[in-house]
Amino acid sequence: MTDDDPRPSPDALLAEARLEGRGRLKIFLGAAPGVGKTYAMLLTAHERVREGIDVVAGVIETHGRCETEALLPGIELLPARIAEYRGHTFHEMDLDALLVRRPQLALVDELAHTNIPGSRHVKRWQDVEELLVAGIDVYSTLNIQHLESLNDVVEQISGVKVRETLPDSVLSTADVIELIDLPPEDLIKRLREGKVYVPEQARRAINHFFSPGNLTALREMALRHAAERVDAQMVDYMRAHAIAGPWPARERIVVCIDEGEESDRLVRVTKRAADRRGAAWVAVSVETSRSLSLGEAEKDRIALAMRLATMLGGETATVQGDDVAETIIAFAHQRNATQIVAGRARRSGLLGWFGSSVTDRLVERGGDFNILVVGAAEEARPRTATADSRPAAAPSDWIGFGLAALTTAIATGVGAAIDLWLPVANISVAYLLGVMVVAMRAGLRPGILASVASFFAFNFFFTEPRWSFAVSDVQNILTLVFFLIAAFVVSGMASRLRAQIQATRENARRTTNLYDFGRKATAAATVDDVLWAVVHHVANTIQGRSLVLLPGENGLAIAAGYPPEDQLDDKSGAAAEWAWAHAKPAGRGTTTLPASLWLFLPLKTARGPVGIVGVQMMEDADMPSSEQMRLLETLSDQAAIAIERTTLVSDIEAARVATERERLRSALLSSLSHDLRTPLVSIVGAASSLISDDEALGASSRRDLAQTI
Repeated sequence: MTDDDPRPSPDALLAEARLEGRGRLKIFLGAAPGVGKTYAMLLTAHERVREGIDVVAGVIETHGRCETEALLPGIELLPARIAEYRGHTFHEMDLDALLVRRPQLALVDELAHTNIPGSRHVKRWQDVEELLVAGIDVYSTLNIQHLESLNDVVEQISGVKVRETLPDSVLSTADVIELIDLPPEDLIKRLREGKVYVPEQARRAINHFFSPGNLTALREMALRHAAERVDAQMVDYMRAHAIAGPWPARERIVVCIDEGEESDRLVRVTKRAADRRGAAWVAVSVETSRSLSLGEAEKDRIALAMRLATMLGGETATVQGDDVAETIIAFAHQRNATQIVAGRARRSGLLGWFGSSVTDRLVERGGDFNILVVGAAEEARPRTATADSRPAAAPSDWIGFGLAALTTAIATGVGAAIDLWLPVANISVAYLLGVMVVAMRAGLRPGILASVASFFAFNFFFTEPRWSFAVSDVQNILTLVFFLIAAFVVSGMASRLRAQIQATRENARRTTNLYDFGRKATAAATVDDVLWAVVHHVANTIQGRSLVLLPGENGLAIAAGYPPEDQLDDKSGAAAEWAWAHAKPAGRGTTTLPASLWLFLPLKTARGPVGIVGVQMMEDADMPSSEQMRLLETLSDQAAIAIERTTLVSDIEAARVATERERLRSALLSSLSHDLRTPLVSIVGAASSLISDDEALGASSRRDLAQTI
């Protein structure tokens, strides 16, 4: 569709069509607590009541403010749900009661609130989403510092890390945003008058979070986001109504994610840049040969950054390659990106200062793209290594260090034997062979230790003067230096070869896993065979338990399980029902019903969900790893297709049988009609003659006609 096309934008029309039957969300947005968001929401609610609208307050947080409490009379307030947690009683919004009450308009204060553990949803904004899906309009309040993409900026400005956040998509999908603006001087005056907090708390707030500088910066962010949202709504309206305008070209941004501590900050920076440009964006992580050697903390940082990107509305991708810079550039070309976002190079050690970083190579080779280099936050910058900051050696490393010491001793013994019985000049080759064996078997760090140990052993035992670390000959000094360099090089190459072999084995294992499941699913002739293959394969993949639920006459029911499972507890059953109804993951480890013992993933196809797969880890594991989750998602997609295929085969067979039955019925009726037509005509004719010509017929004629009948 070109810019000159007078027709409305199909995407805009589809977006409007998806909103039909859905409630409307209005957010009262403020720069800071105390600006009057709840007060303004209640004033507007009273106007709706006077218009005859059915308004119910699901939850209102007055914080003891008299002005706000004075507006509560006249608005129906739903009784709170009492929740017990760790010996304390909490009052939460009763979502189920509000859905049953089903008002035209619901008031839900503090959109970013975190619900008590055990609630259906982790966050209140998810409760609001369920109300909107049910067709209920919602008014809610939000402070700008609760937006996830601004979390790092707010912390940098105020020095306070906001714990309660919500995705930016919640604000971007709001139908109406009303900015509640109050100048910093007026807000500080309200604080001093005790209209926001009690006096002692107000003094602390003025000296910290509510300083004039902080309030000015937060106010600017609130104004900017409100203006950007209004501008986006205007563009959507113009596209939907075919109003001509200079539409900007669609940009695409690629952000590079690695194991660094600033990865989440890169995601937030990219989100803000994409919002300002109206661009699509994707977070990409490159798996190299060294990815398998990363620690659990580093792998978790990558997984958290990718999860954050998904939550903020971005796309995620994981690609494989040895040269990170070249792989990212190739990916950016493939996605037709216009900008690449990367973190500032982290320089640590001699190799860090003398070698080129990924960011340097991106700037050098990415001439077709705009490269945005983001500086690291203060807490994410590399620190000087101390006894406390060094990563602790893993048990496997200690085994490798022991192997390095043993190999060095063996190489020394072999060298001594060679020197005694077969004097040669290249005894150092024995040490290099040992270094290579250690690096290939145990990795880089044990290999470096073996190089250093071999260097000192070769110097002590085989260079003049022997049995001393002193070196008298200049030629021996050069020999030792080059030996150490060669040992380091051999160690690095061997450890890299080891990592590549491990990566190849891991990729082969993944491919074999998917191939085996695909083969089993393809060979399955019935739905039961497919379900057994699914639960058995998923259980083996996660080293836990799995089951599949399919819809039936009485709702979801367990169709297969491994080990066999015939029932779920109430919390797990509720999570499964929610996952089926919304076609989204639910249960353990998600933001919906996380108290469930099971994690449920929808089995979706192009025609919609066909079932639910549930997984439960063993007691020593809480959640599937990132790699297992990727495999689970792939297996779920394949399982859904296999179930749909067997279901379609069953439907086709049923349709064929029905068609054959109808054909046989038609043939039988046709045959019976032909065989019965002649005698029926004779019977009808004889009966008609008897009735109409009874007096004219003789006795013999009537008897013949009766016999004919």
